[in-house]
Amino acid sequence: MARVITVAVVDDDRMLRDGLRAWLGDVPDLRLVATAATVGELLADPSPYRPDGPHGTAPPPADVVLLDLVLRDGSDPSDNIRRVLRTGSRVLMISTVPDRSRIIEAIRAGADGYLTKDHDLPTLVAAVKDLAEGRGAHSTELAFACAYDDSPARPRLSPRERQILLDYASGMTLKSAARRAGITVHTAKDYLDRVKAKYQQAGRPTYTKLDLALRVREDSLDGG
Repeated sequence: MARVITVAVVDDDRMLRDGLRAWLGDVPDLRLVATAATVGELLADPSPYRPDGPHGTAPPPADVVLLDLVLRDGSDPSDNIRRVLRTGSRVLMISTVPDRSRIIEAIRAGADGYLTKDHDLPTLVAAVKDLAEGRGAHSTELAFACAYDDSPARPRLSPRERQILLDYASGMTLKSAARRAGITVHTAKDYLDRVKAKYQQAGRPTYTKLDLALRVREDSLDGG
């Protein structure tokens, strides 16, 4: 039996919440478990976010939370993302506009993906499934924002530095990454050292393969 992915929605548009409830109700392997107008309201919900059993136990949080970028309560989008992430859910940002700077800020805060609200149901479902399976949810809006991100916190990598980073961070050995690029291991290590130095200069120290994989996800370097 296929795993059922649980979803929660935080959006101050009641019609959108009701619409998503109807939309997702027809998807057999997704289940909407909570809707709320604010993150505070979601986290105060007895199920699935607050201990309510006799021994203080609680159901697991939703696998994926669809989080509106700008809520009418004036809450900070980055803070909202971090609050939801602390529950263990993954976060898919949804918004009416593809604001480039806000997309980058959301990804920096830890959001796993970004979609505008004009996408169709199959695109939304695919993004939710990607997140639930541990992948990032890539979109045209996100790729465009990252491609034109001129923030000093985002190092400028050469095509070869980026290739070695992506291959190595994805799980390849440095030897395999070098072979794929058609260069020596020594040269591949030089490229990787340059990548680490650039992240260090940008104020984002990167030491291990896990750190590198995290930078790839934060900066959406794999493009999608």
